[in-house]
Amino acid sequence: MSKSITPRATDYSQWYNDLVLRGELADYSAVRGCMVIKPYGYALWENMRDALDRMFKDTGHVNAYFPLFVPKSLFEAEEKNAEGFAKECAIVTHYRLKSDPNNKGKLIVDPEAKLEEELVVRPTSEAIIWSTYKGWIQSYRDLPILVNQWANVVRWEMRTRLFLRTAEFLWQEGHTAHATKAEAIEETVKMLDVYADFVENWMAVPVIKGVKTPNERFAGAEDTYCIEALMQDGKALQAGTSHFLGQNFAKAFEVKFSDKENKLDYVWATSWGVSTRLIGALVMAHSDDQGLVLPPRIAPTQVVIVPIYKGEDQKALIDARVERIVSELKACGIRVKYDNNDQARPGWKFAEYEMKGVPVRLAIGARDLENNVVEVARRDDQTKSTVTLDGIAGHIQSLLVEIQQNLFQKAKSFRDGHITAANSWEEFIQLLDEKGGFIAAHWDGTPETEEAIKEKTKATIRCIPMNNVPEAGTCILSGKPSTQRVLFARSY
Repeated sequence: MSKSITPRATDYSQWYNDLVLRGELADYSAVRGCMVIKPYGYALWENMRDALDRMFKDTGHVNAYFPLFVPKSLFEAEEKNAEGFAKECAIVTHYRLKSDPNNKGKLIVDPEAKLEEELVVRPTSEAIIWSTYKGWIQSYRDLPILVNQWANVVRWEMRTRLFLRTAEFLWQEGHTAHATKAEAIEETVKMLDVYADFVENWMAVPVIKGVKTPNERFAGAEDTYCIEALMQDGKALQAGTSHFLGQNFAKAFEVKFSDKENKLDYVWATSWGVSTRLIGALVMAHSDDQGLVLPPRIAPTQVVIVPIYKGEDQKALIDARVERIVSELKACGIRVKYDNNDQARPGWKFAEYEMKGVPVRLAIGARDLENNVVEVARRDDQTKSTVTLDGIAGHIQSLLVEIQQNLFQKAKSFRDGHITAANSWEEFIQLLDEKGGFIAAHWDGTPETEEAIKEKTKATIRCIPMNNVPEAGTCILSGKPSTQRVLFARSY
């Protein structure tokens, strides 16, 4: 397969697909709408997952696991949630196949093996978890429950795209239970801050924290908080959500507790989650026309070392010196690979690791050994320098931090340069079509106007920023009074 990729300016969508496939993050599957996450892509997900998992545990959360299947009656219990996900549900109706008597070698559903109750393959786990919490919670002493699970979910999408939207995907979902409304809201905001911290400081992607409009809320939530990121094509991507569920699920599943005054009340709830969609965000936020660009903190390989030699004698000398370099780097906690595979030329390896977005590449030859130096190439800005081997581990450590910061600042400058105010409908349309990005505009606060703008432009209200400043104005579409600007964008 050719390693060339479609330029962003030619076809951004194809560029993205090329990077995911040729960067060996994922592949298409025999199952419609599903993907295979390849080892390199899964290693990236593991690094993201492990960092988030530490952050969850540092804030007092523990992991558990709940069933993949949800009895249909439980799924229906919270009406808004059920209606919100109904069109995306996969249903299990039978539990056995049998040989087709009319077609040897083929299998058919055994009509006698029909389930007494149909099972929904979880699109989200509130129903099965809150039906379980009913048996766990009796008193205020049982609260709070701070549980997270790492799992897969199924949402039967009709239009799928690798990582961004697939019928099955990996994610984490936190589900917490609290004695008071204030505690639940505090938890919701806290977890949004955790997500923002991770996406900005690990993925090097700047985000805007905000609240969703009622039209855009999670089904069954009282409020949905979100972090919104901007991709290089000017489209927004929702990078994480945290939901204040109020007492909706507690009421649906009769989850009550005795408070300190021995009065019965319904439990207050939250849920929050991020998914492998973040890998799609990572690809689109940083990568270029040469391949992936991965932030050092989560890159599967942070440093690759490529030897350049003629003959086995030179190779043996280089191998011996690189062994020491590798030991020094590993002692500093750096993920390093020495590619001494003699089946590929150095130039091919350079292109391969550029495509895979490895942050730093070291090239070392016989003359470099004599001069006690190594060539250091940065993936983020594609610069090269010659560096002494003395103290190389410390130099690489500092360089990885510098690359991480540079990627964030570059993405932030792009994002900040694509937040534009619009004061009229004509200006709004022009900005959407010619510049993209986030458009700060007045909205009259009605779902009817919000839906009309979406139908006319395919732009949605991404969020009402949490740090929003009140400002009197008039709605860009209806002309009715408005108290603040909200952020619109076309999105993934």
